[in-house]
Amino acid sequence: MKIFITGATGYIGGSVAATMRDAGHEVLGLVRSNERANQAIAEGIKPIMGSLDDPDVLARAATRAEAVINCASSDHPGAVEAMLGAMEGTDKLFMHTSGTSIVGYPDEGEERDGVYDEDTPFTPSPGRVERVRINDEIIEAARRGIHTVILCPCLIYGEGLGVNKDSMQVPWLLDVARKFGVAKHIGSGGNIWSNVHIQDLAALYLLAMEKAPPGSFYFAENGANAMREVCAAINFMMGVDGLPQSMSIEEASVEWGEGPANHTMGSNSRVFAKRAREDLGWMPSGPSLLDEITGGCYAGGA
Repeated sequence: MKIFITGATGYIGGSVAATMRDAGHEVLGLVRSNERANQAIAEGIKPIMGSLDDPDVLARAATRAEAVINCASSDHPGAVEAMLGAMEGTDKLFMHTSGTSIVGYPDEGEERDGVYDEDTPFTPSPGRVERVRINDEIIEAARRGIHTVILCPCLIYGEGLGVNKDSMQVPWLLDVARKFGVAKHIGSGGNIWSNVHIQDLAALYLLAMEKAPPGSFYFAENGANAMREVCAAINFMMGVDGLPQSMSIEEASVEWGEGPANHTMGSNSRVFAKRAREDLGWMPSGPSLLDEITGGCYAGGA
């Protein structure tokens, strides 16, 4: 199958592209520079020059491909609309990557009760209303002859399988730890995020492509940890004695930006991937987040 992947040289998209390539599929990848094009070629991906802000490029690529996997952004309505418009009435697969911060709130590092599966109702925080609207639009597009599927992963960790080897949240924590000589979390660090290994997530994309019905939505997780647990593991890896330190949301915003500090690093995002396990037969088996950190997976860099 010919598959067009946005974000094909990124962390998630690159891992998905490698998984699809290894499964025997032809992969076309959206790239924004000659450097990225050369990296894509080295990974066996045919580059398509452009960006999410090029609707004509996206529409042409979606028309040429037999399936589309959007891994570049959860929050770009124009790109989604361009690709869905080109695919209407074709029954082609459109798989979209969302993120479990849709169930989170800016909790400033404090724990909040609640674990969500795909059937649990929720009201998104103001910062995630648009992302949920995009998800709803994609699911609704199944009525227009498009085989739409949404995968919604949580904190992702582990070495990427493609061009970009580095995830997001753990490297952000590592950058701060190396800057200050000690790991730091927001507030008490009691806020909890579910997490999933990149290899397990990539395997879920392949399963969903083969088995997921139109208009379906799946969380992706295989465990959960409080941020202070993750920071304690980073201290252990770095050989730092003592507990991690606390920082305010304002201090965290300086390090990571106001949006990521509130909606990613200081929020709670606890989900259970019920449908992926029960409906698709997904069986995640990667090492845990804390084992990856304390075992030295991140010792050489991000």
